[in-house]
Amino acid sequence: MGCTAKLSGLDQQNWEVLHFSERVVAAGSPVKFLPGFKGPLPFELETGSYFLVKMDLNLLSTGWCFQLNGGPRCSALSSLLFEIGPITFEPVEYGDFKPAEYNSSFPSLVLNPHTWKKVASFIFLDLPVCTGFSYARTSAARQSDDMQASDHAYQFLHKWFNGHPEFLRNSFYMAGDSYSGLGVPIVSQLIANGNAKGLEPFINLKGYLLGNPLTYRGDYNQGILYAHGMGLISDELFEVRIV
Repeated sequence: MGCTAKLSGLDQQNWEVLHFSERVVAAGSPVKFLPGFKGPLPFELETGSYFLVKMDLNLLSTGWCFQLNGGPRCSALSSLLFEIGPITFEPVEYGDFKPAEYNSSFPSLVLNPHTWKKVASFIFLDLPVCTGFSYARTSAARQSDDMQASDHAYQFLHKWFNGHPEFLRNSFYMAGDSYSGLGVPIVSQLIANGNAKGLEPFINLKGYLLGNPLTYRGDYNQGILYAHGMGLISDELFEVRIV
């Protein structure tokens, strides 16, 4: 699909940051067919340095959602094909738990009846750098922490909206699960800070969505209290674990 994210040094610090030119970010390529899917795709799919799936309804009045993945370094394809995207792999019947024989063909793709495309349009991006189809040209550029990866996402959004100003009025949400429980709030805060400073374009951020998110280690022990409160573990086991 040719989905790449190129890196170049943008400052004089000892690390390089992710760079998307507005021309590259805006130049999405419509995809009409995919190997393994029978016939033309019945929805709009756009790829460039990202995957974009458009909702069926009026795009100028519906919400947009920017999805980050877990891991870290889980490909955007994991969300697109295995979670909330409009297509997924066709289930394989194994019978008596015997794996199906591989016949050298492409795996079959089918429509996902549970796709979130029914309620919003989605942008999927491979982050941090070197995840999925994204790559770096130098070893220094391959290194990024949570703050840098979040800043890369923020840069991308600004340049994407500069290339798609018709969607600036749409409600916008950040979304993610698992490890992106760290990045999604950071990107949301960067957007809010940029809006407060009057940076253009103004991103119409309405909130963020997190599923089973990673937060910080101080939260880990709360799972025991929650499980006990919900009756999932006995009083005896709870007392032993607390001690």
